[in-house]
Amino acid sequence: MTFFETRATAIITIVTVVISGLLLVTGALPYWVVNAGFIPLRLTELGMSGGHDFAIPAWATPLTAALLHGGWAHLALNLVMLVYCGQFVERAIGTAQIVVLYIVGAYFAAAGQWVLDPRSIAPMVGASGAISAVVGAYALLYGERRARAIGPVPAGVVHVLWLAAAWIGIQLMMGVVGFGASVGANGSIAVGAHIGGFLAGLVLARPLLLWRYRTA
Repeated sequence: MTFFETRATAIITIVTVVISGLLLVTGALPYWVVNAGFIPLRLTELGMSGGHDFAIPAWATPLTAALLHGGWAHLALNLVMLVYCGQFVERAIGTAQIVVLYIVGAYFAAAGQWVLDPRSIAPMVGASGAISAVVGAYALLYGERRARAIGPVPAGVVHVLWLAAAWIGIQLMMGVVGFGASVGANGSIAVGAHIGGFLAGLVLARPLLLWRYRTA
């Protein structure tokens, strides 16, 4: 199976490249970062514009933020992860299911970022929160090493906890050194978005897999 045979991954990638690329080339990115990026304070004060007439409603910005990238390197890094992990995950869980995973992952990512600082005014842009959900599902479905049970805790639960702990640790370390793929207006990593998205992937991977085979 080739990249273009995993339809959802291909479509998401192409749409993201086209929209992000156009905004970068035309210089329209700053406007859309403010109007379509995820701003935690807008969610906290939902329905309040604060004197600014935003082009995109707050509830939709977790999705629109995933279409915006701060630069070509930011876009390329995210899409490499999406193309690689997305192909494998889509083969396993199906086309409709990976779309659900990506969308829910985007909202979990926004929720994770909101939890860290509900009154932040820094717009978050980048697809890596949603992609983190795909990475989480990939790690769970294709992980080669399986943990052993710890007392009454089943091995499967221990495996998920180890994956979550490892990813969260990586994101926290990346935040300390100031490197990352989901960024706010100040260029800092959106650690909460990566963690929220990854947890969504861990939670949804198996239910989506079961959904595919129950409807096959």
